[in-house]
Amino acid sequence: MNADPDQDPMGSPGPSPHDDLDTLRTALAEAETRADESHNALLRAVAEADNTRKRAQRDIDAAGRFGAERLAADLLEIADSLELGIAAGAGADASRLVEGMEATRRLLLKAFERAGVMTVDPQGQAFNPELHEAMMTQESADAPPGTVLGVIQKGYTLNGRLLRPARVIVSRGPAGAN
Repeated sequence: MNADPDQDPMGSPGPSPHDDLDTLRTALAEAETRADESHNALLRAVAEADNTRKRAQRDIDAAGRFGAERLAADLLEIADSLELGIAAGAGADASRLVEGMEATRRLLLKAFERAGVMTVDPQGQAFNPELHEAMMTQESADAPPGTVLGVIQKGYTLNGRLLRPARVIVSRGPAGAN
């Protein structure tokens, strides 16, 4: 009796090489299908990420171009008020001009508030170099050293970020006192 390597010692036939080849072909086809699906999913994810990036860039560009639109609309009211004041100024008395200027100032402060611009008016407060710029010091027996005695020019912040420091006069102790 010849021994066939494809048969086990009991004489039953083992898997044929053709069966192994068919199994491998099936496994390869399944793996290629999964690879194609994964590749397509990756392409969709990359395209979606690119679309999201482009959309975000368009939104940023639009915000840059039109972000000041509300402030500009508020400033139009102020420009109108100033034009009316100038037109009426030739024949108006001083008290009426001051009233008009105060009304225009209120419009401006209201527009600033809506845009997140806040006034820094530190009169009587301790000097803060992060918000104030000392223009000069002045002796004072009434105020402790480092106190803002006067505001030369108010400062402004935009949503908590300093736009311009308040320019101030700061107290110092009397001369000769150490």
